[in-house]
Amino acid sequence: MTGISAVIITRNEAHNIERCIVSLKGLVDEVIVVDAESTDATRTIAEQAGAQVIIRAWTDYTDQKNFANAKAKSPYILSMDADEAVSPVLRASLLTAISAGLKGAYQVDRLTNYCGTWVRHGGWYPDPKVRLFAKADACWEGTHVHEELRLKNGTPITALKGDLLHYSYPTVQSHADRIERYSELHARKLLATGKRVGPFKRWFAPVVKFIQGYVFRLGFLDGKAGWSIATLSARAVSLKYTKLERLREH
Repeated sequence: MTGISAVIITRNEAHNIERCIVSLKGLVDEVIVVDAESTDATRTIAEQAGAQVIIRAWTDYTDQKNFANAKAKSPYILSMDADEAVSPVLRASLLTAISAGLKGAYQVDRLTNYCGTWVRHGGWYPDPKVRLFAKADACWEGTHVHEELRLKNGTPITALKGDLLHYSYPTVQSHADRIERYSELHARKLLATGKRVGPFKRWFAPVVKFIQGYVFRLGFLDGKAGWSIATLSARAVSLKYTKLERLREH
């Protein structure tokens, strides 16, 4: 017994979920998958891999994750995305932490695979995330986009060696599609806060985003992947502000 429950929220992750669950073998006492009514084989694959699957209609990221955490039986939670997997070095670090006795929360570096390339520049790495924490000392907060983990005040955070492997973008089109979806959410979040953006910023901010990622954060060292990331990241900024103005007009 490790004292850890792995928690994953899903929707149509048949292409990812098995890899994620298999990487957790020997690290957790249970794997809980809260599935938002997938129309593919996600649930079947997850159950065959040994996970407990709970079907729940989608609400939002924060609510789904808090619901999933509440179902965990162990005192510690390892929060995973379906497109992630534990690397061998991270596995060894987790086993060491478990052997020593878990205390506080634990942070991991996330390494993204972009169309077959491991991206280490452009601001995408190390992308630190707190993913292992005591169930009683944490909850997810936030609306619209980018839910945040809120830890109990004073919780010590230990950085673990090794990477959480993130198989996020199998194709450039999958990146473009996600930007299209998320730019709408970002725009609505800005609208809710009363944000206003003038025409100069709508033009200039995407340019700055490209230069920042591709040049100053050395995205060019990632080759073709770095160029695609910088270009699409600039487009994401442009779409966000364009959609914000459209929302204001209505």
